[in-house]
Amino acid sequence: MANNLRDVRLRMRSIEQTLQVTKAMNLISTAKLRKGRRTLEDVQPFFTRIQKSMYDILNTAGNVKSVYFSRPDRNKVYHSAVVVITSDKGLAGGYNANIFHMVNELCGKVKNPILVLIGAIGYRYFIHSPYLILENFSFHSQLPEVDDAKQIADYLVSQYSWGMFDEIHVVYTRMRSALKLQPAVRQILPLERQTMREELARFDYQERAALRFEYQPSAEAVFDAMVPLYIKGIIYGCLVEAYTCEQSARMSAMSEASKSAEEMLQSLQTHYNRARQAGITQEMSEIIGGSSALQR
Repeated sequence: MANNLRDVRLRMRSIEQTLQVTKAMNLISTAKLRKGRRTLEDVQPFFTRIQKSMYDILNTAGNVKSVYFSRPDRNKVYHSAVVVITSDKGLAGGYNANIFHMVNELCGKVKNPILVLIGAIGYRYFIHSPYLILENFSFHSQLPEVDDAKQIADYLVSQYSWGMFDEIHVVYTRMRSALKLQPAVRQILPLERQTMREELARFDYQERAALRFEYQPSAEAVFDAMVPLYIKGIIYGCLVEAYTCEQSARMSAMSEASKSAEEMLQSLQTHYNRARQAGITQEMSEIIGGSSALQR
């Protein structure tokens, strides 16, 4: 009986320590989630301004000719780059698993996929896959900055210009709501005119559409200079939104883990109290029985 009580007490102590960790991680993820949302809201006007400028060029110059609109005609094997945004740490529920599933589906559709990984968890998973890994970025679970997005965007644009990739897709997690996190795929290169017009048409441009601008040295040159900034904005938005989703997923996972730990503690406490009460009752019965025997 004593050994049984000791084992139960040790299990309870272990669960209590785990509960402290899960609650602490839940609080940390909550704080990071708020910070990520504020950051995304703060930088949104800057990238919205870039989108407006690109809309002005498309609206004013008409069919702008740019290398970013069409796949280069190269006499070589066609390659598709897949940029995968995962986390640097685990304990985030199904956050990374959903991304892996989406990437495997996308790689089965595109031609000759080449992976560009962002996050340590993604590297650990895809290092054992048959897909070629060209580059791996990691931010050590810190909130992504604009310089980080610029580094990735410059790398992707340069590789596309040199002919390493023929198209580039980004796989990340979108936050539909606080409880609904959904993996998404977005093609960033080559640019699609219709897709850009549909995205940029979400802004209210009825008055601005009538304006006409002059571009020096040409509309094409200005547009080509704007594209890397546009790509940087897309990458940064994906990074911050994925970071926010990661914290939301980890917060939910730690909340569920804490709830499960509390239920286990309650169950073990009940079992411990019953076993202890049974032991006390047995000892009292033995004492009473021994006393009665001595009296007889």
